[in-house]
Amino acid sequence: MTLPALALFVKLAGRPVILVGEGEAADAKRRLLERAGAAIVGLEDQASLAVVALDEPEATVAALRARGVLVNTVDRPELCDFTVPAIVDRSPVLVAIGTAGVSAGLAAALRQRLELLLPAGLGRLAEALHAARGKMRARWPDGGVRRRALAEAFGGPLDPMVECDVEAVDKWLAEGETPSSSLVRFRLQSGDPDDLTLRQARFLARADRVFHRPDVPAAIVERARADAIRIACPAPPAEPGEGISVDLEMAR
Repeated sequence: MTLPALALFVKLAGRPVILVGEGEAADAKRRLLERAGAAIVGLEDQASLAVVALDEPEATVAALRARGVLVNTVDRPELCDFTVPAIVDRSPVLVAIGTAGVSAGLAAALRQRLELLLPAGLGRLAEALHAARGKMRARWPDGGVRRRALAEAFGGPLDPMVECDVEAVDKWLAEGETPSSSLVRFRLQSGDPDDLTLRQARFLARADRVFHRPDVPAAIVERARADAIRIACPAPPAEPGEGISVDLEMAR
């Protein structure tokens, strides 16, 4: 499945961004750019990014693109080289919701739901994990083991959906066990990825490798995390290897 766009986080602090337009739409974009620390400049200045908020933007967009500038055009997705997502801010954690410009209202509605779900202290958890990087490397020198230990912690003592106290990371490091390797097998009743159970979806999100029969739909296999190894095979593996392995087959 082809993505409609590649989601990126761009550091704009001190960088020039062209803003063209006036009115509420331009003011809203100005506030967002200023919040990101961008240096807002005019149409004739040099920059790599531009935001255009005009009633008739076609000529301006064409001129900017001819200069190699990537353009976001307000309310005109067909004239956008990039879109600006709805953002849930739990700095330094940022959750961005985009619809490739198809429905800003839907993105805003999802943002409002996530605002209610994500704890206010989520950023503090991120900062504590960043400060503990050296301790984590010393505790689990192997990168794969360290990643699996973190994955298990996020399902337990460091659950990001629950407000954590400031000592939660140190306590986890002192008590956390080295994760073991495992193979989890699932017989799928449906080829629709929306029919995956919560347990199946969680294991796919954590798996180091996914073994699957050739008839398992690609849409389900793609629910695994992006860097998980995918292996099509006619039968469950005899030696799945280290880490978490998931084996998928369709129910007959």
